[in-house]
Amino acid sequence: MSATLVSTLRARPAVVRLPGAGEGSAPIVVRVQVPEVWDAVRIEAPPSATVQEVKRHACAELVPDETALEEFVVKLHGHEVLDESVTLEQAGARNGSTLLITSRRRRPVR
Repeated sequence: MSATLVSTLRARPAVVRLPGAGEGSAPIVVRVQVPEVWDAVRIEAPPSATVQEVKRHACAELVPDETALEEFVVKLHGHEVLDESVTLEQAGARNGSTLLITSRRRRPVR
């Protein structure tokens, strides 16, 4: 399965580009999903971008009314990224990876 196909699955058509995405090394495209809102966005970022930067930009698109971003965790390959200050490359994200941003605490379904 190609990275292009994976990153477009049920994601918004527009791509959010992080600053520095076209400079230096080739940028990667990651799919960021927030299951609480049943939505996903594609983010083009340099591999040197931090997980925290990606989280902040994705939340601005998907949950703009949420101000307490520390209440959300980022998961990659099913595991929580404990240190969000690491780069995408250090976290193990590759072109076409999916980052899951979800609430730290389970919330009741209404």
